[in-house]
Amino acid sequence: MVYKANIRPAWVVLVLLMLFTLAFTLVKTSDAPTSKAIQTEQEKPPKTDLSRFKNATENENCLKCHGQSKYTYENPESKKTVTKRMYAELVMDRDVFYVSNHREFKCTDCHSEDYSAFPHAGNLRMEAKANCIDCHGGDEKYAKFKFEQIESEFQASVHSEKHSADFTCWMCHNAHTYKINARSNENLSETITYDNLICLNCHGDVKNYQLLTNKVKPNILQKHEWLPNQASHFTNVRCIECHAKNEDTLVVAHHIVAKSQAVRKCESCHSKNSILYASLYKYQVSEKIQKEGVIKGLLMGDATSIGPDKSNTLNIISLVIFGLTILVIITHAVLRIKK
Repeated sequence: MVYKANIRPAWVVLVLLMLFTLAFTLVKTSDAPTSKAIQTEQEKPPKTDLSRFKNATENENCLKCHGQSKYTYENPESKKTVTKRMYAELVMDRDVFYVSNHREFKCTDCHSEDYSAFPHAGNLRMEAKANCIDCHGGDEKYAKFKFEQIESEFQASVHSEKHSADFTCWMCHNAHTYKINARSNENLSETITYDNLICLNCHGDVKNYQLLTNKVKPNILQKHEWLPNQASHFTNVRCIECHAKNEDTLVVAHHIVAKSQAVRKCESCHSKNSILYASLYKYQVSEKIQKEGVIKGLLMGDATSIGPDKSNTLNIISLVIFGLTILVIITHAVLRIKK
């Protein structure tokens, strides 16, 4: 008796398609733009063209001292020129200031006019710093940013409850350097890094942490030992995703909750109803829908894959392979029925 090999063409095609998908995925994964990223980080930012900013000339009266690590003045008593170091916390980088939110402001818009005189009077150091709500509260121009609601959330946060008036907006948002980049998702990794560094400014720096408490600063890595793929989580989601109560009507959540209330369940993020859709990926999804329509925006958007490995190309290929697989199975079934 002679046995014939029962080779099914449909399954051969299916296996080949699966091998092609696996090979393509490996190629895409290995193609990492590491060298380009390192080169970009090492490049020095261009010197700011001060002529583009209306108050830059007046601000230079302050920055000629506060814009570098040392300053020079003439001692009226000895008639000698004196050079001294500027305290590090009082030095302001021009390039950083002129890309911040307040780049068009004069220094004296927020600081006393008395600073125009040198040497500065000692009591000026006790001058109260303006909070966000002092300037932005009740102003229709900034109503869309909902500063009043942000203030309410902050007052309910663990930061405010534990530290009261000692914890101000300045603790997280230095008015000289702060810039908003969460409203655009053109480069999500930059948004994540920038926002997380705000938290790490205290929680990763012993000196800053001890300005508010005498407790020993907890080791962040040890406290998050339970977290799978810890490094991947730290670089691909913001601290506030797990440590803040998300409010869908705000750009960024400000209600920081106690550590006992932090998100610890994987399905909170890795699911169809991921909390990331209402926070980190919120604007990315809405922008995709506006540009490409509801179906394409949801199916092909980067937010369809929670995590670092998102690729529209792979999404398209996956759909094509799925469609071809269904077609091959149907064709195979029809041929079997005819025989």
